[in-house]
Amino acid sequence: MNLFHDERMRSLPPFDALVAFHAVAETASMTDAGETLGITQSAVSHRIRRLEEFVGVNLFERKASGLVLTQAGEALFLGVGDILEATRDLRSRCLRAAAPNILRVGVGSALADNWLVKRLPAFRKAYPSTGIELTVVENELPDTVENLDVRILWVPVSEARSSSTQKPLFRERVFPVCSPLLLRGRTLPLEADALERLPLLQKRSPPGYTAGAEWSWQTWFERLGLRSEPKEALRFSSIGPLVTAAREGAGVALVRSMVAKDALDDGRLVRVLRPEDDMLSIKVHVVRWPGRLVGDERVKAFADWVSSEARMVGEVEAEPILQV
Repeated sequence: MNLFHDERMRSLPPFDALVAFHAVAETASMTDAGETLGITQSAVSHRIRRLEEFVGVNLFERKASGLVLTQAGEALFLGVGDILEATRDLRSRCLRAAAPNILRVGVGSALADNWLVKRLPAFRKAYPSTGIELTVVENELPDTVENLDVRILWVPVSEARSSSTQKPLFRERVFPVCSPLLLRGRTLPLEADALERLPLLQKRSPPGYTAGAEWSWQTWFERLGLRSEPKEALRFSSIGPLVTAAREGAGVALVRSMVAKDALDDGRLVRVLRPEDDMLSIKVHVVRWPGRLVGDERVKAFADWVSSEARMVGEVEAEPILQV
């Protein structure tokens, strides 16, 4: 029997109780914490009691507004957050040790399908010792998604600044496009009132997500001096199927310059209006990585490469962000 080891283990708090404590502290409710953790309210209560027995003091007070941390609970909460954050990285550490030359990249489906995937062979050619594992992760999810080394995110302009963990790409323009088949030989660019007679495709924003005015057909009609109401033919929950529908001739879609770049170049999509009618997006693409990977050569190589690729679009379609 290793008495030293046994004593050390007894001095450690029960981990499942720490997780339950953190959830209760954030929700002020054992019932809500149980729903978050996928366990019953009584199981949460049992874990909190075990933790209070371990530390020897009460961690919560019950008040009309819910459960409130005691002073001891406040002190514990500050430390538990750091502990849980550190444990989140354990799996990715194992993955990096098993495959040290694989860079795990998260990106939205529209940007992956319509821009990034086509360019990845060029990265592989430039950096043959670094492999890419691409994961589709939509922008609305937290950027602390497990196991990812790098994410390409679409963030408000106010967040698009260079730092030790982020590199801005470009601010895009938004404009209407469609398949040339839909126009039946009409001369481009069209007059604005042509939009009143063409089927319009609309992206629907998820609950709680604030889209810029540039994505609203109503805004475009008002800017262009059109008096009628936009007549939407189809609505989509994400931009990927929206772009596909536009390429297949289903209607006119509002798109971002990076997503539309290749389809415009090869003629699968055409601009409907003049470039002067474009609207700037209120969001900007950035490439972002966690603090633990600051200075990682694979991350630096990918961030520099994807930034360079974005500039090729920016020369024509997008506006650069100030590096501050």
